[in-house]
Amino acid sequence: LFIMSLLSECFPFALSTMPQNEYIEKAIKENGRRFDHEERERKREARMAHERSEFAQKVKGLRAKLYHKKRHNEKVQMKKKIAAHEESKNKHETEGEVQKGAIPAYLMDRKEQSSAKVLSNTIKQKRKEKAGKWDVPLPKVRGISEEEMFRPVTSGKRKSKQWKRMVTKPTFVGENFTRKPPKFERFIRPSGLRMKKAHVTHPELKTTFFLDILGVKKNPSSPLYTSLGVLTRGTIIEVNVSELGLVTTTGKVVWGKYAQITNNPENDGCVNAVLLV
Repeated sequence: LFIMSLLSECFPFALSTMPQNEYIEKAIKENGRRFDHEERERKREARMAHERSEFAQKVKGLRAKLYHKKRHNEKVQMKKKIAAHEESKNKHETEGEVQKGAIPAYLMDRKEQSSAKVLSNTIKQKRKEKAGKWDVPLPKVRGISEEEMFRPVTSGKRKSKQWKRMVTKPTFVGENFTRKPPKFERFIRPSGLRMKKAHVTHPELKTTFFLDILGVKKNPSSPLYTSLGVLTRGTIIEVNVSELGLVTTTGKVVWGKYAQITNNPENDGCVNAVLLV
């Protein structure tokens, strides 16, 4: 208020001439646009593709990753929209029986059409059935907080820095895993808590096999835990089932299958899982 009063005293004309509210829209309504406004807009839109391409080729590092992820999402949405439009346009003749009796002349060349909605509904139904195949043994599990998962580790000459974290739960790391240099390692996964094998039970055969873990597909608690390969109750892991001799309908040998961990590995010292068939 003091500044406003000072401004009004020093520059009495300033406040009255300052633009108020939706002044741009008001000016457009009163005075209209430039005579070549539409043409300029069209050219600007045409240039955008070239500018976007140039930027995509130049950008580097994390900024490039974020930009390409954003563009990928935009393209996916655009393709979905185009597919939806195409689906509404797509029409085909009905394969019904020919009706008995005479048809009026004005209906002779008119063929019955049905939209592709029925086709899309059957596809959606199949997808639902496929999704039902992967019903997991443990649909709900307790979430694990970061306070429980990580323990702060002090570092530095005076042990005053606390940016490092020690993972307190069992983890899985790949065969050729190499630790980062201490200066760059934020999350420490102790070698004593690393698991390589799991006791996997086949629900139909009612038999348990000791199989190698190939990777961690999803940890329900957090995407961070998934990337770190943390093994907790409810985690979906991929196991090597080549020893079981499972084959697909085409006769190919199944290499890896998903399984869900059913125990708490940090308490039992081993990983127990049920195969998702």
